[in-house]
Amino acid sequence: MPQPFERRAFTVGEALVAGIGAGRLRGRDLDRPFHGVRAPGPLDLEARCRAKLLTMRHGQVFSHATACRLFGIVVPSRQEDDQVDVAAFAPNAIPRGVGVRGHRLAAGGTRVRALRGLPIVSPEDAWCQLASTATIRELVVAGDSLLRRRRPHSTREQMRAAVLRHAGRRGHRALTAAFELVRAATDSPEETLLRLDLVECGLPEPTVNLPIHDASGRLCAIGDMAYPEYLVLAEYDGEQHRMDDGQYARDLERLDDLARLGWRVIRFTKRHRGRARTMQLERVREALLARGWSPGSAPGTRTRR
Repeated sequence: MPQPFERRAFTVGEALVAGIGAGRLRGRDLDRPFHGVRAPGPLDLEARCRAKLLTMRHGQVFSHATACRLFGIVVPSRQEDDQVDVAAFAPNAIPRGVGVRGHRLAAGGTRVRALRGLPIVSPEDAWCQLASTATIRELVVAGDSLLRRRRPHSTREQMRAAVLRHAGRRGHRALTAAFELVRAATDSPEETLLRLDLVECGLPEPTVNLPIHDASGRLCAIGDMAYPEYLVLAEYDGEQHRMDDGQYARDLERLDDLARLGWRVIRFTKRHRGRARTMQLERVREALLARGWSPGSAPGTRTRR
C-alpha cells in the first residue's frame, strides 16, 4: 500500500480517491474491521477504535467494556473480544454494523471526555455501564481497578456521583451493592477476589496493602490483606513470584522479616482453587483464632485469654 495507507486504518472512499483500485482493497493482507474501513494487518483495541472513529458520527462515543479496556479497567474475560462498544445519545439512533456493539445513552446522564484523541465516556460512567451485564463480584473487581494503588483513575466521591447518575438503569441494584464493596489501593483482580472470599467466609475485612515497618521504621513489606491487630497476613503470589529469581529472593527476605516481626503469613496462588482455596481460607481462620479473634467480635477486638 502507498503511504499514508501502509501504517494506518483508512476508509475505502479515501483510498479510491487516492487511486487505489477496488481489487487491491479486497486484498487478503488488509483487515476489514468495520464496513467501509480497511487496515494493514490485525489491530489491537486502541487501533480498532481509531479505525472505527473514521466512520463514527458526531456525538458518538466509545462506552461500556470498550471504554473500560481503553482506560485499563479490568472487565470480565468474556468482554475482551474484537467488538467495539459505541454509544449515541438519545434521541439519536443506536450505532449498528459489523464489529460494533451499539448503545443509546440518556442525554445529560453521562460524562464525556477525550482519551488520546478518542471520544469516550468517563471512567466512572464506563464502570457503571458494565452493570447491565456484570455480576456484583465482577463489578467490584472493575471498581477496585478504578481506585488502584498506582495511578488511580478515579476517587470514591466521583464513583458515588456516577452511581447516583445511573439510578433507574439496568443493573443499578448490583452497581450499588458493588460500590459498597469497592476498596482503594488494590493491585490486582486476584487481590480483590481474595478480599471478597475472606469476608464471604465470615472473616473480618482485612486492611488492603498495609505498609509494615520494623522497630527502626524500615519498610519491610506491603501486606496484601492484613490483620494488623492479630499479626496475620493473607498474600496473593502471582506467577512472577515463582518465575523471577530476583523476585523469589526478595520474597524470602521479606518473609524472614515478617516472621521476625511476629507475622503469620498464609500465601495464596492461582493453584488455590476449589477445595484448595477453601483450605487456605481455613488456615487464615485458624491463624486469626490462635491470635485472639473470635467470630462475631468487632474488627480489632481480641478475646481475653
